[in-house]
Amino acid sequence: MLPIDERAIRASFLNASRKEVSSVNLPPGFAELDFDRLDFLGWADPKMPLRAYFVARSDDGPVVSVLLQRAEQRTLARAQCAWCDDVTLRNDVQLFAARKAGPAGRKGDTIGTLVCANFGCSVNVRRLPPLAYEGFDRELARDLRILRLREHVQGFIREIGA
Repeated sequence: MLPIDERAIRASFLNASRKEVSSVNLPPGFAELDFDRLDFLGWADPKMPLRAYFVARSDDGPVVSVLLQRAEQRTLARAQCAWCDDVTLRNDVQLFAARKAGPAGRKGDTIGTLVCANFGCSVNVRRLPPLAYEGFDRELARDLRILRLREHVQGFIREIGA
């Protein structure tokens, strides 16, 4: 992912009001992030515990930011993340809901997904998978997982904007 600055993030929200955008708190350590190892940037708002955000490049290139609401329930330890499809790591998964963009969102339409509670999907897909059988190409499997993560994130963005 190409580096993004705060101004670009605030200007790119699909589903947030101006007031909500003005109250966005960037993640701790934002200036030191290694964007080369991120497929998207996701974080929970440190000052508003039920609010989270994610930022990614859309299919056609521009930055897209999305406001998420975290479910009030506890995290799910036995669920699978819908974005990174990780089944080997014991990561907590959280239900996140996003208001749709435009008229549908103003009517109250939302879309939900189960995602790693700490938004660690980019790290998860870059780990070499276990050897499934002799001759298994672990590097190719990792590359395919990275590609699938990007496809899942893009699909979520398209559903919000639809």
